[in-house]
Amino acid sequence: MRVTVIGAGVTGLVAALELAARGARVDIVERGTRLGAQACGWFAGGMLAPWCEQESAEPPVGRLGQRALDWWPRHFSETVCNGTLVVASARDHAELDHFGRRTERFERIGAERIAELEPDLAGRFRQALFFADEAHLDPRRAVAALAARLGDMGVCIHFGVDATTVPIDADQVLDCRGFAARDTLDDLRGVRGEMLLVRTRDIKLSRPVRLLHPRMQLYVIPRADGLFMIGGTMIESDHGGPVTARSAMELLNGAYALHPAFGEAEIVEMGVGIRPAFADNLPRLVRRGRTWHVNGLYRHGFLLAPAMAHQAAQALFGTSFGESSCRSS
Repeated sequence: MRVTVIGAGVTGLVAALELAARGARVDIVERGTRLGAQACGWFAGGMLAPWCEQESAEPPVGRLGQRALDWWPRHFSETVCNGTLVVASARDHAELDHFGRRTERFERIGAERIAELEPDLAGRFRQALFFADEAHLDPRRAVAALAARLGDMGVCIHFGVDATTVPIDADQVLDCRGFAARDTLDDLRGVRGEMLLVRTRDIKLSRPVRLLHPRMQLYVIPRADGLFMIGGTMIESDHGGPVTARSAMELLNGAYALHPAFGEAEIVEMGVGIRPAFADNLPRLVRRGRTWHVNGLYRHGFLLAPAMAHQAAQALFGTSFGESSCRSS
């Protein structure tokens, strides 16, 4: 079976890998001129946190997301399986209790255990929730590794190709364009997410740390070479553009509250991604003619891509795909 995958973001690459592994002849067309140029996942946190996400997401997100904890370590050797730490200042302990009531698979820990897990946070927080079974990865290194593996399997990525303007000669088409697919999926909306990438040698973290606050949930994610990704904004807007001053201040203030060392960090990059979402914030596998669409992964692209790609592969090969998507049509 010949399959054309539209879009070389994380969903498209994971789906292409699943299809090729099942024997399909796969080609990928990507409107961007390079990997990540048009993908919101380029600005993602890369957290594989199905239980943390239960705090605000619908139950299917946590259930489907658990597949990622097995899939990513098998396909990307740099996946870090050190869990997630959730903290709050003393005045915001009610936020920690609220988070715990809405999630599961965590250990409530005190200051001594926090210091064991993250020595540089010693003495800064009295209580935390530790989700030991979660993981994280560097999205940019992960998609580069997937692209390289696909190349070894004979799957070609055709960059600079707008699939809406060229004919596609394939038995099946899988559209993984994200928000760009709003020309076909008219109920798709964009949710703006902003991130900062900073560098400092004055603090080390071994896992993502989420700082709870009544106005927002900040997350700080360690990467290689002293880099940290800082994120947490969710704005109902499909406007791209640069990071706003308000968002930058909120993110930097939150990071400083986590540890003052971030006040002296070097700002390496600011970025904005438009996340594709449906009204219920759940992903869908939708068929329109001979084209299947995987979309609506919202802020859970790396978490949900393995499960949705698996379901799409089952559908394209004509096998039963059960709960194939959180909602399918």
